[in-house]
Amino acid sequence: MDAVLTAHTVTGELKRFCSSLGFDAVGIARAEPLDAEAEHFDEWRRRGYHGTMHYMERTRDKRLDPRLVLPSVKSIVVVAMSYDTPYRHTDRPGTGKLSRYSWGDDYHDVLLPKLERIVEWLSEHVPDCQSKAYVDTGPVMEKQWARRAGIGWQGKNTNILSRQLGSFFFLGVVLTSAELKPDSPVPDYCGTCTACLDACPTGALVEPYILDGSRCISYWTIETKPDAEFPDEIRQRLDGWLFGCDVCQDVCPWNRFRKETSEPAFFPRFGETELALDAVLSMSLDEFRQRFRRSPVKRAKLAGLQRNARMLRACDEYRRESDERAPSRSR
Repeated sequence: MDAVLTAHTVTGELKRFCSSLGFDAVGIARAEPLDAEAEHFDEWRRRGYHGTMHYMERTRDKRLDPRLVLPSVKSIVVVAMSYDTPYRHTDRPGTGKLSRYSWGDDYHDVLLPKLERIVEWLSEHVPDCQSKAYVDTGPVMEKQWARRAGIGWQGKNTNILSRQLGSFFFLGVVLTSAELKPDSPVPDYCGTCTACLDACPTGALVEPYILDGSRCISYWTIETKPDAEFPDEIRQRLDGWLFGCDVCQDVCPWNRFRKETSEPAFFPRFGETELALDAVLSMSLDEFRQRFRRSPVKRAKLAGLQRNARMLRACDEYRRESDERAPSRSR
């Protein structure tokens, strides 16, 4: 009884501490193997939907069993922080759109120090506690733990959706040996909606809850090496995206309830939500390093960002040629 009471008390205090750090939601999951998710994950990889992200294969066992990451783990703390701002894309001619998550500072740099404070808090309040923090930085399936911790449900666009936050939020995870009171998962509220599947420019959402990463604009503009050329079916449907893609989130009805971030680091640098393609193509390496220091965009490297800009130019040319070939409506 005392142990249960202690777990309940520590969990409540921990959640209040997480809120004081600026997190918009916090949930707890019981640490156990993700047996129910293993079949789906293995089938997703078998179909090749992970593209060239071969680390998914190498870290498969650790992703599905947190005990292989932290043997003493008993609980998983999941936190969420909104990155939505009042800014929106404008689709200005001659520019390439940036995914909302990349407008400000790198979320790893913002969230990780806060998660390390959670680790410190646990070590101070739970005797002999061992904990590890991750922000998309290790073999941890953040979305599955967020779902189990009650942060939200995994929508048909494969993102975690929340009735209070929408989906424009970052996730952080702390694996801990502390015995905490787990939360309950929330129901799936997607219903019959297929807005995300219908809107995906490249058809990467091949069916509800399944994303073919090798057809995703974010995969091609962020994950691929700079010397990788886009297939025609991707190049011709980039929809103006230079880095990442937000379409499946933009059309999601639950994002009517998104919460504006309280973290100024996530606001667009220089107020820019797009970049001029000419500026990108003429950018020097020093300019790139200065402009995107501590920014998610640096992941693409200058060569990758310029490759993306060339692909966008080619996409625009293809569209113009298609319009010229199309018969006039007046005929």
